[in-house]
Amino acid sequence: MKNVILLTVDALRKDTLGCYGNKDKLTPFVDSLQDKCIKFTNAQSIGPYTQASFPGILTSSYYLEYGRGKKLSPKRTLIPEVLQKLGITTAGFHSNPYLCNFFGWNRGWDVFYDSMDEDVTSEVPYIKGDGINKKVGEWLSFYAKGKEYNPFFLWLHYMDVHEPYIPERKYLDMVDPSINLTQNEMFNLFKNVVLKRDTSDERTVRLLKKLYNAHVRETDDYIKKFFGTLEKLNLLRDSIIIITSDHGDEFGEHNGLSHDGKMYSELIDIPFLIYGYNKDKGEVCDTLVSNIDISPTIVHLFGLGKVKNFEGYSLFPIGDYPKKGCFGEAIGKIGQKEKDTDKPVYFYRESDLKIIYRESSNIWEMYNLKKDPKEVNNIIDTSSIADDMKEKLNSRKPQVKE
Repeated sequence: MKNVILLTVDALRKDTLGCYGNKDKLTPFVDSLQDKCIKFTNAQSIGPYTQASFPGILTSSYYLEYGRGKKLSPKRTLIPEVLQKLGITTAGFHSNPYLCNFFGWNRGWDVFYDSMDEDVTSEVPYIKGDGINKKVGEWLSFYAKGKEYNPFFLWLHYMDVHEPYIPERKYLDMVDPSINLTQNEMFNLFKNVVLKRDTSDERTVRLLKKLYNAHVRETDDYIKKFFGTLEKLNLLRDSIIIITSDHGDEFGEHNGLSHDGKMYSELIDIPFLIYGYNKDKGEVCDTLVSNIDISPTIVHLFGLGKVKNFEGYSLFPIGDYPKKGCFGEAIGKIGQKEKDTDKPVYFYRESDLKIIYRESSNIWEMYNLKKDPKEVNNIIDTSSIADDMKEKLNSRKPQVKE
């Protein structure tokens, strides 16, 4: 039995990776893994921000399925709880405050590091990837080096792509050496532009995207160093590694910045790679899949059966994966804080068609992603199957479980 590692990168857009068509060489290491990866080209997040997406990733359930409580419902089943009960060692390392002990995400882990007791700054309000790598490396060396060990499930999460966009000079030079901003100037862009969702100046939005891209390049180096640690400890050959993100980031595509309660492709489309499942060759899978399928896939990789509370399906065997649409839900908030008056927003995708419903304004949108990948031509009033798609979205809304 192999170890299973889940590596998630906060706010990483799919279209920044070279293996998904980007030409800017932002992810040379991840791109170099393709001959040992299964690449899913149509993976969707169930939500456009962390609180809405991670219930899918770690509990295989939808965000509003158990109500709008800010803390993780005790009725949700976390993947480490399932594995720990069966004798598989579980370890998690991250620095996202929404996924910390306080909100209940620490259940089922033999080791859980969430950095909430660490000192951070306003400019870098998280533990950087090298700090996460150090913690993970120390644990792996202690747990697995020089002895027999039980198979483990490891989750590590990098925050380095996330705002504020204040990259190191080294990585900024790799993206655009002509940019000459101090850290204070970059932080002011965050405070005065990103937080205010001000897209009025296209040049500033393009500049923010370049700062973001520099963080993507930086994070690729952290992934490379993590793989180096696995190789050094002779763990890489015995591990399957899932690489993905929880959501993307917006840079003016739909008149916004950051990642608010919207269901467009720049936020919902995610990179999804599985390394080491088949070491003979790389594969490309065009099947429409969801990050709600991650936990069931992990269960399958450990040779375990279906978990009662999990809504998703294992991706393996790929030929047995059911053909179904992808559904997602969130609160349609704008800005960092969710208000009690904010109402849900939903999406449902089937093949190249996606429908969106925003409850606050009772507005429906529908897009043909093949013909209109940027989602600018709303066909809800002209499509002959709009009513059918509305019905499918409504039928997928989970009933709140008491």
